[in-house]
Amino acid sequence: MSEALSTLLSYNGKLTREQLALVETPPATATHRPVPHSDVIAALIETLGFRHIGVVKDEYAVSKDGMKLFGVLDLDTGMHGCSFSIGVRNAHDKSMRLAMTVGYRVFVCENMAFTGDFEPVLAKHSKNFSLQNALSIGVDQMQRNFDGMTKQVEAWRQSQITDVAAKLIIY
Repeated sequence: MSEALSTLLSYNGKLTREQLALVETPPATATHRPVPHSDVIAALIETLGFRHIGVVKDEYAVSKDGMKLFGVLDLDTGMHGCSFSIGVRNAHDKSMRLAMTVGYRVFVCENMAFTGDFEPVLAKHSKNFSLQNALSIGVDQMQRNFDGMTKQVEAWRQSQITDVAAKLIIY
């Protein structure tokens, strides 16, 4: 496990952070306050930075109309030979909440597939929504689960099976 195993599938191609900043955000209403996709990512990276968690690779995609964001960020968590990834999604059109998932393997797709080992953030963009608070709490919960995920990786490293045993498990 030399690198994180994150997958982002997009029909429209992938975007950089700079390109993400160009995606328009619709105006707020009395009950719904859309958060620009680039603000979500900037706040997430800043929150990770406060906890000394670096991002080694990131990629993003948006729906054709720009209303939905999908992204993956591979993290530098200081674990030798393995890292974790964060999947993130956001919507301006109320079709889904801001959500993050973290794990050894993260899968995010425009068709709404969204999976990881742990989902620390699931928040609506209500008028009282605080992006910083949601991300801070979510990253704290995520970081608390690093220990368990790290122990699982170490257990996998310690358990070696023979080719014969592997074939028996598969068949």
